[in-house]
Amino acid sequence: QVELVESGGASVEVGGSLRLSCAASGDSLVRYSMGWFRQAPGKEREGVVGLDSRGFTTYADSVKDRFTISKDNAKNTLYLQMTSLKPEDTAMYYCAASMTWLPPSQRLTYAYNYWGRGTQVTVSS
Repeated sequence: QVELVESGGASVEVGGSLRLSCAASGDSLVRYSMGWFRQAPGKEREGVVGLDSRGFTTYADSVKDRFTISKDNAKNTLYLQMTSLKPEDTAMYYCAASMTWLPPSQRLTYAYNYWGRGTQVTVSS
């Protein structure tokens, strides 16, 4: 079983950048499919980006070309680099892990086994 802890959330101005981290313990992330999700107040949780164990990614259209997912297997940590932030990016951000390989059609869905508790990102103008 893997435990996930997110960090790096903060309040930033429009156009700013942030890097979120998701530290894993209990198992190696090498074989896991990973994802970042977000949930704004009053809205459903939505998939932001998914990364399979082979390194292939699936991005939501709303963040494509602005956000980048990466994973450091040596540190057992997942990252989300966010640039050109907008007010609509304000949300609680969660990382998720799946022991099962997820095809592109499932990487932005709730198909993950493990979830972190989230880190808050607030973008203000």
